[in-house]
Formats: sequence, C-alpha cells, structure tokens
Amino acid sequence: MDTEAVKVLVFVAINLTFLVLLLSSSGELHIQGLSMIFDKSNFTNPLKIDNKYLPLKPGTTLIYEGKSDGDPTRDVFVVTNDTKEIMGIPTRIVHDDGYVKGEHEETTNDWFAQDDQGNVWYMGEYTTDLSNKGSHEGSWEAGVKGAKAGIVMEANPKINDKYNQEFSKGVAEDKGAVLSLDEKITVPYGNFSNVLKTKDFSPLEPDTVENKYYAQNIGEVKALTVKGGAEVESLVQINGTGKSNSSDTK
Repeated sequence: MDTEAVKVLVFVAINLTFLVLLLSSSGELHIQGLSMIFDKSNFTNPLKIDNKYLPLKPGTTLIYEGKSDGDPTRDVFVVTNDTKEIMGIPTRIVHDDGYVKGEHEETTNDWFAQDDQGNVWYMGEYTTDLSNKGSHEGSWEAGVKGAKAGIVMEANPKINDKYNQEFSKGVAEDKGAVLSLDEKITVPYGNFSNVLKTKDFSPLEPDTVENKYYAQNIGEVKALTVKGGAEVESLVQINGTGKSNSSDTK
C-alpha cells in the first residue's frame, strides 16, 4: 500500500473515532436544519399526541382572542375524536374556526400525527374561506400532488433549529425556527415560564414573520405578527380534558 493510501485511511479512522466519541458523550447528533423524512414505520401510535409543547388531547378546546389590523378576532381550536388516514397512518383531526368582528370567516380541519420519537407532524389541512365565497385556497394533503408532511413541533427543540412545517409548492410552504426556550409570558389564561418561542415564515410571503409562544403541557399560548401586519392572538380559555392544573396558570 502506498503512502498516500495510508494517509487517507488514517484520516478516515481518526474522523470515525471522533464521531463515535461525540455520539457516546451526547447521546445524539443534532444537526441544525436537518430535513426529516416521513416514514410510516416510525408511527406506532400516531394518534397519541403528547408532545410537551403541543399536546393534542381529544375533547380539548382552546380559545384565543386578539386583533387583526384593529379588528377583534376570536379563534376556536377543537381537538376532535375524529381521524383521517393520510399516507398510510391515522391522523388526528383538529377543527379550527376563525372569527373577525364576530363574523365567522374561516373554518379549517387540520391533520396531525406524532412519531415514535415525539415529533408532531403536520399532514395537511382543508380550509374554507367563508369571506371569499367558500374558497378552499391553501388546502393541501401530504402525498397528494407532491405535497409533503412537515414538522410542526420537534420532540426536543433546540435554539437555532430550523424545519419545514409543510410543503405544497406554491400553496403552503411554511417554515419554523426555534428562537428561545426560556421565555416568560402572560396571557389572559395565565402566567407561564420556560416558554418556547418560534419564528414562523414562508417564502410565499417573504415580508411576513410571526412569533409563536408555546407553554409546556398547554400548547400555543400566543401568536404575534412582528413583520408585515398587525395581528396578535392570546389564549383566553381552555375547555375539556386538556385543561391544565399547573400552578403557573390562573
């Protein structure tokens, strides 16, 4: 074996040794911006969505109130017992109704599933814009017309993580990034600490950026448009089986 070949083998051996040491010391190799591939074999019990930042327990209703360009808004987010099979797995249907100035303007069925590692996947949505002749613009389903499922909440979020929340070319291309894990926030429903803060954005709307805040064992407690609009929604009430008994809440 010539000298150059020996040098190459030594280089590879050193790097492999370093990788093994890294994995054994940290327990995982976390790569920022890693695109996770959907594999239905990773979903043993996809309807059990108990991610600490986004628990979706059937029978739970979360109610949000806020403003959009000065107009009062209300959003009713209902975790149903209903399911829909998508890409070979059952998904949980969450029914979402949006109101502006008391008028029912949008109704949506969102589809979620949790993999065996605890990541919550967004599998699509069927939305109806009641203010626009019942338009279904923005609707998509993973596995249909090239659409792909995305991660809406990681099992173990880390600052600077970036991930695709949904992908349907030209229809839905939302992305997320983790900004903080230790926010303190107060909303009408209560006071929370160790809150996850994310940045939500899309190449389809490059001038719009939204921050979302997720409290442990509750889910989303606030959404705030920080660029491209004047919208804010805060959690005001939880009804049903998912109501928290945490001492951090009112």
